[in-house]
Amino acid sequence: MAFETRKLWLEAASLIVAGFGLLTALAAVPVAAAPTVLLADIIFWPLDGAQSLAAPEARLLCAIGGGVLAGWGIMMWLLVRKLFMREPAAVRAALLAGMITWYAIDSTFSAFAGAPFNAVLNVPFLLLFLLPLRGAIARESHF
Repeated sequence: MAFETRKLWLEAASLIVAGFGLLTALAAVPVAAAPTVLLADIIFWPLDGAQSLAAPEARLLCAIGGGVLAGWGIMMWLLVRKLFMREPAAVRAALLAGMITWYAIDSTFSAFAGAPFNAVLNVPFLLLFLLPLRGAIARESHF
């Protein structure tokens, strides 16, 4: 994969993370919660409509978690957009450390919360970053 293709892929992946954060934060508003409620229902398989985000503390955690996730996505986008061409190894290290830390904590504690299927659903997000970041980084504009 060419360096520019990897950069574009990482920019898009970062914006997907930010968008998912915004979608999660919107679940704090009851009339906008349906997509996140559906996701919660999928994560807590089987699909039975038993999940809701009606409790104020659940909506608050959606607002906080969604805001953090959106901010993280924008930070990753800026790292890729502004620094990746000059410092590919540093950006790669930062993105990998963040993604692996997120995956390990999110997946492990999702299992403790009774939603181990979330670890499976986390894999596509992880791959959005691991695929373009795999391999060694050369000082040139190639991987």
